[in-house]
Amino acid sequence: MDRLDNTVRPYAWGSPTAIPQLLGTEPTGEPQAEMWMGAHPGAPSRTARGTLADVIDADPEKELGAAAVARFGPRLPFLLKLLAASAPLSLQVHPDLTQAREGYADEERRGIPADAPHRNYKDANHKPELICALTEFDGLCGFRAPLEAAALLDGLGVDSLKPYVDLLHAHPEDAALREVLTAILTADREEMTRTVEEAAAACTRLGGAYAPYADIAHHYPGDPGVIAAMLLNHVRLQPGEALYLGAGVPHAYLDGLGVEIMANSDNVLRCGLTPKHVDVPELLRIVRFHAADPGVLRPEAAPDGEEVYETPIDEFRLSRYVLAEAGGPRDLTRATPQILLCTAGTVRAGEHELAPGRSVFVPAGEKAEVSGSGTLFRATVVV
Repeated sequence: MDRLDNTVRPYAWGSPTAIPQLLGTEPTGEPQAEMWMGAHPGAPSRTARGTLADVIDADPEKELGAAAVARFGPRLPFLLKLLAASAPLSLQVHPDLTQAREGYADEERRGIPADAPHRNYKDANHKPELICALTEFDGLCGFRAPLEAAALLDGLGVDSLKPYVDLLHAHPEDAALREVLTAILTADREEMTRTVEEAAAACTRLGGAYAPYADIAHHYPGDPGVIAAMLLNHVRLQPGEALYLGAGVPHAYLDGLGVEIMANSDNVLRCGLTPKHVDVPELLRIVRFHAADPGVLRPEAAPDGEEVYETPIDEFRLSRYVLAEAGGPRDLTRATPQILLCTAGTVRAGEHELAPGRSVFVPAGEKAEVSGSGTLFRATVVV
C-alpha cells in the first residue's frame, strides 16, 4: 500500500474552510476547491515511490492488474476527489464515449492546440461522474418537466421570459426544451443581461424555491446560465446520498462538501455560469433533452458491510464502509486497483493510520486489511 500525498486545487468557487476542516489543518484564506487522488497528469498523487502516474507507468500490470489493463489500458481509469464548493460551478455536460472520440479526432485534425480556450475535447474519453455528499450538498441535475420549468419562470413575472414560458408548453417535450435552451444561449447579450437582472431581483424577493437561483445570479450577474439553470432540477443531498451524472445530462454543483469520482477525462462542454468558452452548436449536439427525476442514489448493502453506490459504468466503482472497533478487521483485497479514503474517525489500512482526508493506493491483488472506527470510501473499477 502507498500512502498518498495529494494536491489541493484552488479554484475560485472553492470553500476556504471545508477541506481544511476535514483534514484538521489551518485554512490559508484562499479557496480550496478539490483534492485530487489518482494518477491524472494534471496533478498526480505522490507516493514514497514517486508520483502515482510514474509508479503505474513503470509496471501497469503489477499495479493495476492484467484484467484492468486489458479492459481500460495501462492507466488508472478513474480520478477520486474531495470537492468543496461555496459558489456554483459552471453549468455543464459531458460527452459519451463515441462523441468524445469523434470530437477529439476532429479537433486534432483541425490542429486546435490542446490548451486553446475554445477547444472542447482535451482527450478521447467520456467523463461520467458520481458525487456523494459528506455534508448537505446542493446541485442542479437534469431537466425539469417542461411545464414545471414554465411555471417556475412564469412565477417571476418577468415579461421577457414569457416567450420561453410559451415554448415550454409546446410538444414534444424534448423539442420544447431544446428550443428554449437554444433561445437562451443565442439571445442578444444585452437583452439577456437585463432579463437576468430582472429575474434575479424577483428570485431574491420571492425566496423559497427561487432562493438557489438568486444565489447563482449573485455569483454570475447577467449570465444566461442563470435562466438556463431554472430549467434544471434543484437537488439537496443529505450526507451519504449521491448523484450519478451520465453523458449529456446538464448539471452544476452549487454548495457543499462531497466525495467525487469520475472517469479520467477533462472533456466539458459549458452551458453558462462561466467566463469560459461556450460552444453552443456542439453543446446542443451533446445535451440529452430528456426531462427526468435526478435519481438520488443511496448506498446498497453488499457482503461484509460494504455499501455500494451502483452506477451503469465500469471505469469506477465507489463504496463505503462504516467501521467500528467491535467489528474487527475487514479484508478488502481485490484483483483490481483501489484508493481508500478516510472521511471520519480513524482507520488503519495495512501499516497506515488514516485520519479524515488521508488516503492510500492499493495495487491490484495486494493485501488490504482495514480496521478501526470511522468511515472509509473505496474507489476501484469493474472488470
